Amino acid sequence: MSTFLLVHGAWHSGRCWDRVVPLLESAGHRVLAPSLTGYGDKAHLLGPDVGLDTHVEDIVTLIDEQDLDELILVGHSYAGLVISAVANQIPERIAHLVYLDAMVPQDGETAVDVQPITRNLIELAAQSESGWRVPPLPEMPPPYGLFGVTDPADVAWLREMLSDQPVRCLQQPVRLDNPAANAIPRTHIHCVGAKPSGITRRPVPALQPNGSPSEVWELPTGHDCMITMPVELSELLLKLGA
Repeated sequence: MSTFLLVHGAWHSGRCWDRVVPLLESAGHRVLAPSLTGYGDKAHLLGPDVGLDTHVEDIVTLIDEQDLDELILVGHSYAGLVISAVANQIPERIAHLVYLDAMVPQDGETAVDVQPITRNLIELAAQSESGWRVPPLPEMPPPYGLFGVTDPADVAWLREMLSDQPVRCLQQPVRLDNPAANAIPRTHIHCVGAKPSGITRRPVPALQPNGSPSEVWELPTGHDCMITMPVELSELLLKLGA
């Protein structure tokens, strides 16, 4: 049995994994899919002081409280920053990192460095009445939809779980200065369906930080693959938990 910890991206909540969790559990694995501070059951904690460091602490605290070890840590989208920082703090707890259509930072980088279009979101937040709220990206016509989700029923379900993103999450740099984290194997899963203009993805280096060949898998769907292709995503994750 492996333990999977699934970390959602910006604007989402832990509910976005609802179709994946039972598939992993039915294969005998333990699965945790928490909501980060400001989302889902923690939406009431949303505020201007919530940042990347808050979300990193959310996950580190959960791992400590649950005494999790040999963990497969999955980060979707913005949570690529989160899981990178978590691995930097407690590499001894992590067996594998999975970057699911995710931001993959270098030491000292922010979301803007990894995904430059994020700068536009920061500017919009600064011009808003609150000065710190970044609303979810708008739904676009197919094939882009809402975070790659186009089925009307799925779009309606997704809308229910979305919350504003605090701008501080996009401004804080990631600290990656622990050489021990480089030893952790990592897998990249790319969603290769239609992407809106301006969304970019860095090439994955040929070698992982631990010197092993990089492992890159693809899913032919939009960004929120846990909603649009939960079975196929689960099959890939189960390869890591075998």
